[in-house]
Amino acid sequence: GKLMTGKDVAIACLLGAEEFGFATAPLVTMGCMMMRVCNLDTCPFGVATQNQKLRKRFKGKPEYVMNFMLFIACELREIMAELGYHTINEMVGHTDNLEVDEDANMDYSNILMTPYNIHYESKDTYDFELEKTVDMKTLLPKFEPYFNGKKPHAETISISSTDRTVGTILSSVVTKQFNNTLQDDTYTVHCNGGAGQSFGAFVQKGITLDVHGDANDYFGKGLSGGKLIIQPKNEAKFKPNENVIIGNVALYGATSGEAYIRGMAGERFA
Repeated sequence: GKLMTGKDVAIACLLGAEEFGFATAPLVTMGCMMMRVCNLDTCPFGVATQNQKLRKRFKGKPEYVMNFMLFIACELREIMAELGYHTINEMVGHTDNLEVDEDANMDYSNILMTPYNIHYESKDTYDFELEKTVDMKTLLPKFEPYFNGKKPHAETISISSTDRTVGTILSSVVTKQFNNTLQDDTYTVHCNGGAGQSFGAFVQKGITLDVHGDANDYFGKGLSGGKLIIQPKNEAKFKPNENVIIGNVALYGATSGEAYIRGMAGERFA
């Protein structure tokens, strides 16, 4: 966390990091001034807001971030050259190149004693077993035959809370295939059961997910033009308007699309 310079990346790498995530620094290069009102929709610099008047103030460009990352890479390259490394893989885990500040009042021995033969091996790559997901196992085989000619199609499936991000991989394939040119409701999935986390995340225009049941947190996260519908099962005895049917943080980061929810939402809705 909090990687700001090439030196930060070098230290993280020597401690054993093989991947490096940036957040604050690139955000600032895009124009963020750290007002810390992201959740209020009042960002005066037009970064974290859907308010059209405020968004007009946004001056950021992708090239700013690209330029910043080039500076990071340049500084990292200089440090690597100083230490005698040609590649990141050679450098990973070499804690022998690190020294503790003499004024430090903490014991870093357990961190620095890492054996420095750690490096990336493709055979050790974590297997997410995506082939076992609902999208790969069920949805893609059922819908792919209808991609030719954009033929409308609908399917009905059962889901459970262990099925996460249902519809996301299907949507990514549809995006690559049609590039946001589908009509609404071209491909519809009727789902029965309790949806797992991030149901319908990043779903694209042309895809409709219709649930009879309920859903966990992050329902419709990053919704990107698709349509989500959720309602209790027909046999449910409770009053929908008095009971929570979707979890917390629904529609987080959503930019377009439609969501129809017959029931109450958890905290931090939309």
